[in-house]
Amino acid sequence: LLFVIANLGRHLRIDPEEALRHANSKFTRRFHFIEAELKKRGKSPYQSDLDEMDALWNAAKAKEKSKA
Repeated sequence: LLFVIANLGRHLRIDPEEALRHANSKFTRRFHFIEAELKKRGKSPYQSDLDEMDALWNAAKAKEKSKA
């Protein structure tokens, strides 16, 4: 599946390595945001539940959009 997606990217003139690098960077930024917000609450990701982390993920996305 990964090779199919990489070939599709090449067909669409998208550099698959750059696209993956960008996606990883975005994920890392958002996850660091989640960790920081949980730390403010005195929690770790292991002490959080999926609903809380999902809400924080959406907050990270909203914060990124507001900066754009």
